[in-house]
Amino acid sequence: MADLLHFSRNTKVYLKQGANIWEIPVLDGFSFSQATNSSEITLNEMSGAAGASRRARQMFNDSFAPAEWSFSTYARPHATGAVEEALWANFVSDSSYTSATNTWSNGIGQAGAVMTVDFEESNVVTLGTYDLFFVMGAVNDAEANFTGGTDVSIYKVAGCVGNSVGLDFDIDGITTLNWSGMGAKITEEAAFNATTAITTGIASTSNFIRNRLTTLAMTAADPTIFPGNNSDGVYNLVLTGGSLSFENNITFLTPETLGTVNQPLGHVTGTRNIGGSFTCYLNNGAAGSSADLFEDIIEATTKVTNSFGLTFGIGGSSAPKMVVTVPTAHLEVPSHSIEDVVSLEVNFHGLPSTIEEVDEATVVYTGS
Repeated sequence: MADLLHFSRNTKVYLKQGANIWEIPVLDGFSFSQATNSSEITLNEMSGAAGASRRARQMFNDSFAPAEWSFSTYARPHATGAVEEALWANFVSDSSYTSATNTWSNGIGQAGAVMTVDFEESNVVTLGTYDLFFVMGAVNDAEANFTGGTDVSIYKVAGCVGNSVGLDFDIDGITTLNWSGMGAKITEEAAFNATTAITTGIASTSNFIRNRLTTLAMTAADPTIFPGNNSDGVYNLVLTGGSLSFENNITFLTPETLGTVNQPLGHVTGTRNIGGSFTCYLNNGAAGSSADLFEDIIEATTKVTNSFGLTFGIGGSSAPKMVVTVPTAHLEVPSHSIEDVVSLEVNFHGLPSTIEEVDEATVVYTGS
């Protein structure tokens, strides 16, 4: 019998937290891996008897490094949430799910077809953890009760935590979220039963969000320094692209006991970092143009923080859509990109209203 090869397109990914399982439709390019941390001991002697000199070395495994994983998903709202809501819930808090009411303990708010992701409960030492299952060959199994063998391989990444998520405004693309994180250990499993997996919204063909419809509402906190359109602080910019990033800066802790190969114990959170960039053509004439924005920022020598409220309307005004609000964004000086049509790129950093607050950003999905 010939060896059976696995193709990435036949893989399904599942997230399990407690007794609840979600199917996570991922795009091509997913990955998961784990390495070992090792020590090398070398000998380096001067000349001994008859000119001999020992030059050998030894290697010792100290510990397993945390597992690393990454994949991309489409942003897909539906009438009661979003396909990827389990990832968001555990990214912004230590959250748990109640299947009877379809609610999360923290991080996710639901009101009809509107789902809100906020960071109000993200000031925690540890975030929600879960197991990821990468089932290779799963597409060939219609029952979703998988048994590892000649046609299916099941890999489990235990104790996973979300470290970063990025969103790129590809003007001709579909809104995509790029997830990455860490876990405690990768194992190969003999079986995995996903027959009860939550798959709401996966079969829909009408819940994809088009980037080209994206808008930006931008208002300065201090219109005397940044007057904008009519001394109201409003700038009228039409985007040509951009990106948003959310970072938890996770650190995994591993003991360093001698004489054993140590295993990662768990994670702690670091500084929350939210930011991104956007691009637009350089234009002037009307007040509040991109040229005015550049001029106002470069001349604001008395402002230590260039504070603007940014609202990205991803997908336009009609559902399905996604709105990301950064109410206190610090804008850097825009940079010019000299191409056929000259454009500006503006980097920004999402800041809390005060150092104690956790209101850097909110993400709102609207399904139908």
